[in-house]
Amino acid sequence: MVRILSDSTCDLSPQLVEKFNIGIIPLYVNLGGDEYKDGINIKPEDLFKWSDEHGQTPKTAAPGVEDVMAFITSGNEDDEYVIFTISSSMSASFNNCRLAAETAEMSDRVFVIDSANLSTGIGLQVLRAAELAAEGKSGAEIASEIGKITDKVRASFVIDTLTYLHRGGRCSGLAAFFGSALKLHPRISVKNGAMQPEKKYRGKPEKFVMEYVRDMEEELKNADGKRVFITHSPCDPAIVEEVRNYLKSLNKFEEILETNAGAVISSHCGPGTLGVLFIGK
Repeated sequence: MVRILSDSTCDLSPQLVEKFNIGIIPLYVNLGGDEYKDGINIKPEDLFKWSDEHGQTPKTAAPGVEDVMAFITSGNEDDEYVIFTISSSMSASFNNCRLAAETAEMSDRVFVIDSANLSTGIGLQVLRAAELAAEGKSGAEIASEIGKITDKVRASFVIDTLTYLHRGGRCSGLAAFFGSALKLHPRISVKNGAMQPEKKYRGKPEKFVMEYVRDMEEELKNADGKRVFITHSPCDPAIVEEVRNYLKSLNKFEEILETNAGAVISSHCGPGTLGVLFIGK
């Protein structure tokens, strides 16, 4: 049997996790000395409240080697595991998963995949792997197939507030000040495993979110039509629904999936962030 695992930054909903039988290995979130597990006992709303009260971005940490070993040693002796992690340039999660496989002497049947991505940019790969596992593919075959789409994943977000990027050291104080004063909202994309700013938008959420989505129209029309994610942290339901209706109007995707960003991803992007993520061709 091949089991599909991912660290919690894949931001898949509980419904999708259950439907595709995915094991989730939580990262850690530290709020002033109190440690929590992402997706287990902390919500983004709790994190935002703490961050605003203290003017700090919470610290996050990768799963430990022992945490990963608990997952890969819980099955049968002939089980294989395919583990997805957030980009190795962003976290020690990938390295710790490899160390766990080596420590457990299971490197021959544990395949650790550096997603080179984050959030449902990982989730898209995880769901594809789960489908391949259901088809009876081996761990090695799944890892090989995923390697063919990693560079095709299109992951981007539009940020409502620069405050959280600033607190986390990803945006200078001056840029945060002018961004707030001028109501600038950057589009952040993932390229080569790293986040980078692209276009900037102005105005209120109902305006800039739809501008961001419409800017991707040609890419969306030429995307893999299996599924597209709307992932947010969280956004006004009316705005999310407008995005959903727009994606429906393209008559392109079999599935339009909505998920909420978890605590780790939300700690850096802040509330009101929304992304549309898909696999290009």
